[in-house]
Amino acid sequence: MPSAKGSSLANMGWELSDGKRAVFSEYKGKVLILDFYATWCVPCRDSIPHLVGLQKKYDDQGVRVVGLNVGGPEDEQLVPAFAKQFGIQYPLARPDDDLVSFLLAGQDAIPQTFVFDRQGQLVQRFVGFGSDTGIYLDSAVETALKTPAN
Repeated sequence: MPSAKGSSLANMGWELSDGKRAVFSEYKGKVLILDFYATWCVPCRDSIPHLVGLQKKYDDQGVRVVGLNVGGPEDEQLVPAFAKQFGIQYPLARPDDDLVSFLLAGQDAIPQTFVFDRQGQLVQRFVGFGSDTGIYLDSAVETALKTPAN
Protein backbone atom coordinates (compact mmCIF):
# COMPACT_ATOMS: atom_id res chain seq x y z
CA MET A 1 0.00 0.00 0.00
CA PRO A 2 1.30 3.47 -0.81
CA SER A 3 1.79 6.19 1.72
CA ALA A 4 -1.22 8.45 2.07
CA LYS A 5 0.28 11.90 1.37
CA GLY A 6 -0.07 13.29 4.85
CA SER A 7 -3.22 11.30 5.52
CA SER A 8 -3.61 8.73 8.21
CA LEU A 9 -5.57 5.54 7.72
CA ALA A 10 -6.95 6.16 11.24
CA ASN A 11 -8.99 9.12 9.96
CA MET A 12 -10.19 7.49 6.75
CA GLY A 13 -13.63 5.95 6.78
CA TRP A 14 -16.99 5.25 5.25
CA GLU A 15 -20.61 6.33 5.29
CA LEU A 16 -23.03 3.80 6.70
CA SER A 17 -26.44 3.17 5.17
CA ASP A 18 -28.09 5.22 7.93
CA GLY A 19 -26.01 8.26 6.91
CA LYS A 20 -23.64 8.05 9.88
CA ARG A 21 -19.92 8.16 9.27
CA ALA A 22 -17.41 5.74 10.75
CA VAL A 23 -13.62 5.91 10.70
CA PHE A 24 -10.92 3.29 10.92
CA SER A 25 -9.69 4.43 14.35
CA GLU A 26 -13.10 3.66 15.94
CA TYR A 27 -12.26 -0.04 15.56
CA LYS A 28 -9.06 0.03 17.63
CA GLY A 29 -9.14 -2.95 19.95
CA LYS A 30 -11.25 -4.91 17.46
CA VAL A 31 -10.21 -7.19 14.62
CA LEU A 32 -11.46 -5.33 11.56
CA ILE A 33 -12.23 -6.97 8.23
CA LEU A 34 -12.83 -4.49 5.43
CA ASP A 35 -14.36 -6.08 2.34
CA PHE A 36 -14.51 -4.05 -0.89
CA TYR A 37 -17.27 -5.49 -3.08
CA ALA A 38 -19.97 -4.82 -5.69
CA THR A 39 -23.34 -6.56 -5.94
CA TRP A 40 -22.66 -7.63 -9.55
CA CYS A 41 -19.23 -9.13 -8.82
CA VAL A 42 -19.41 -12.95 -8.93
CA PRO A 43 -16.34 -13.61 -6.71
CA CYS A 44 -17.70 -11.00 -4.28
CA ARG A 45 -20.97 -12.90 -4.13
CA ASP A 46 -18.99 -16.11 -3.53
CA SER A 47 -17.13 -14.53 -0.60
CA ILE A 48 -20.15 -13.10 1.23
CA PRO A 49 -21.36 -16.34 2.90
CA HIS A 50 -17.86 -16.85 4.32
CA LEU A 51 -17.75 -13.28 5.67
CA VAL A 52 -21.21 -13.69 7.19
CA GLY A 53 -19.97 -16.86 8.88
CA LEU A 54 -16.83 -15.15 10.20
CA GLN A 55 -18.87 -12.34 11.72
CA LYS A 56 -21.17 -14.80 13.45
CA LYS A 57 -18.37 -17.08 14.65
CA TYR A 58 -16.09 -14.37 16.05
CA ASP A 59 -18.48 -11.56 16.96
CA ASP A 60 -18.10 -12.16 20.69
CA GLN A 61 -14.29 -12.01 20.30
CA GLY A 62 -14.37 -8.54 18.79
CA VAL A 63 -14.24 -9.30 15.07
CA ARG A 64 -16.05 -6.71 12.96
CA VAL A 65 -16.74 -7.07 9.24
CA VAL A 66 -17.59 -3.97 7.22
CA GLY A 67 -18.66 -4.32 3.59
CA LEU A 68 -17.60 -1.37 1.42
CA ASN A 69 -19.45 -1.02 -1.87
CA VAL A 70 -17.30 0.14 -4.79
CA GLY A 71 -19.78 -0.79 -7.51
CA GLY A 72 -20.70 2.80 -8.35
CA PRO A 73 -23.77 4.95 -7.70
CA GLU A 74 -26.14 2.67 -9.61
CA ASP A 75 -24.99 -0.32 -7.54
CA GLU A 76 -25.70 1.39 -4.20
CA GLN A 77 -29.46 1.16 -4.71
CA LEU A 78 -29.13 -2.63 -5.09
CA VAL A 79 -27.39 -3.08 -1.73
CA PRO A 80 -30.49 -3.49 0.50
CA ALA A 81 -31.85 -6.37 -1.61
CA PHE A 82 -28.32 -7.85 -1.85
CA ALA A 83 -27.96 -7.76 1.95
CA LYS A 84 -31.31 -9.46 2.38
CA GLN A 85 -30.54 -12.12 -0.24
CA PHE A 86 -27.26 -13.07 1.48
CA GLY A 87 -28.41 -12.59 5.08
CA ILE A 88 -25.74 -9.98 5.73
CA GLN A 89 -25.82 -8.84 9.36
CA TYR A 90 -22.66 -6.71 9.32
CA PRO A 91 -22.63 -3.02 8.28
CA LEU A 92 -22.56 -2.14 4.60
CA ALA A 93 -21.21 1.25 3.66
CA ARG A 94 -19.82 3.53 0.98
CA PRO A 95 -16.07 4.10 1.45
CA ASP A 96 -14.49 7.54 1.30
CA ASP A 97 -12.53 8.15 -1.91
CA ASP A 98 -9.27 8.54 0.03
CA LEU A 99 -9.75 5.13 1.66
CA VAL A 100 -10.36 3.50 -1.73
CA SER A 101 -7.31 5.24 -3.23
CA PHE A 102 -5.14 4.26 -0.28
CA LEU A 103 -6.10 0.61 0.13
CA LEU A 104 -6.86 -0.35 -3.47
CA ALA A 105 -3.92 1.53 -5.03
CA GLY A 106 -2.15 -0.57 -7.60
CA GLN A 107 -4.83 -3.26 -7.67
CA ASP A 108 -8.45 -2.42 -8.38
CA ALA A 109 -9.81 -5.97 -8.75
CA ILE A 110 -12.60 -6.93 -6.37
CA PRO A 111 -13.33 -8.40 -3.98
CA GLN A 112 -10.48 -7.17 -1.86
CA THR A 113 -10.55 -8.10 1.77
CA PHE A 114 -8.25 -6.62 4.41
CA VAL A 115 -7.78 -8.12 7.86
CA PHE A 116 -6.47 -5.72 10.52
CA ASP A 117 -5.44 -6.74 14.03
CA ARG A 118 -6.58 -5.12 17.28
CA GLN A 119 -3.85 -2.48 16.97
CA GLY A 120 -4.92 -1.48 13.48
CA GLN A 121 -2.04 -3.21 11.71
CA LEU A 122 -2.67 -5.02 8.45
CA VAL A 123 -2.43 -8.79 8.91
CA GLN A 124 -3.27 -9.79 5.34
CA ARG A 125 -4.79 -8.49 2.09
CA PHE A 126 -6.79 -10.81 -0.14
CA VAL A 127 -7.49 -10.03 -3.79
CA GLY A 128 -10.27 -12.13 -5.28
CA PHE A 129 -11.97 -15.12 -3.72
CA GLY A 130 -11.20 -18.68 -4.77
CA SER A 131 -11.64 -22.17 -3.40
CA ASP A 132 -8.87 -21.83 -0.77
CA THR A 133 -9.32 -18.17 0.14
CA GLY A 134 -11.67 -18.92 3.03
CA ILE A 135 -9.03 -21.11 4.71
CA TYR A 136 -6.42 -18.33 4.46
CA LEU A 137 -8.93 -15.73 5.60
CA ASP A 138 -9.75 -17.81 8.69
CA SER A 139 -6.04 -18.12 9.44
CA ALA A 140 -5.53 -14.35 9.12
CA VAL A 141 -8.42 -13.71 11.52
CA GLU A 142 -7.00 -16.23 14.03
CA THR A 143 -3.62 -14.46 13.82
CA ALA A 144 -5.26 -11.06 14.30
CA LEU A 145 -7.17 -12.30 17.34
CA LYS A 146 -3.89 -13.21 19.06
CA THR A 147 -2.69 -9.60 18.96
CA PRO A 148 -3.24 -7.72 22.22
CA ALA A 149 -5.50 -4.67 22.07
CA ASN A 150 -2.97 -2.24 23.64
